[in-house]
Amino acid sequence: MLDYGQEAERYDVSRGGEPRAEAAAEGVLAFVPDGARTLLDLACGTGIVTRRLAAARPGTRVVGVDLTDEMVHLAAARLPGAVLRADARRLPFPDGRFDAVTSVWLLHLLPDRDAVRAVVAECARVLRPGGVYVTTVDKAAAHNVGSDIDAVLATRPRAHAVDEAAVVEAYAVELGLRPVGRARFPGRGQGRSPRRTIADLRRGWFGTLPPGDPRADGFAERLAALPDQDRPRPDPWFTLRAFRKSAEAAT
Repeated sequence: MLDYGQEAERYDVSRGGEPRAEAAAEGVLAFVPDGARTLLDLACGTGIVTRRLAAARPGTRVVGVDLTDEMVHLAAARLPGAVLRADARRLPFPDGRFDAVTSVWLLHLLPDRDAVRAVVAECARVLRPGGVYVTTVDKAAAHNVGSDIDAVLATRPRAHAVDEAAVVEAYAVELGLRPVGRARFPGRGQGRSPRRTIADLRRGWFGTLPPGDPRADGFAERLAALPDQDRPRPDPWFTLRAFRKSAEAAT
């Protein structure tokens, strides 16, 4: 897994910057009720999406949480007094504190499905009855856009996805969260080029091929043989799922 402390300074520019953040915020806000007065954004990273959530809903108190010190520092500069460091599996908030909880690009980073369930349970706990939880699912699958790059990478070793939509939904339902919607948004500016994919491979972007793994050399050679080395292939499309907490939910 990437070291997100080291990634923090270059995170935005390497992942589509403001255009991607705008698309993510628009996708999330489509599920957040206009009357929401409190919103918790888990794994807020640099705050680039969180800031847009807050700006779009000036009547909503938006709080960002991240586990990485460097990310928290950058996010706090964008949202002074509204960001704190915490583990999404053990949130420092009372039950029913928020009208909405979001976790964009978080669940796929967790080590196993037990951790995914723990995060969903915490989201359910801190939501008020009737509150909405919005999360991305199937993150890895979104990056397969059917390009020549994907064809090269098709035989690489793969980790089992912990954020499969069906799994997340099953945990949500178990924890008193009813499915209320699904949507997709584009990862603007994240279309891969062969040269960029090689760089990502070298720095450990693909977790099953860590830096120094000799198998990575073969994939790098095949990627380097592709045409149009600097032409981005199509952007990925990310999937959002939304859930509403029932009045009878027991978390």
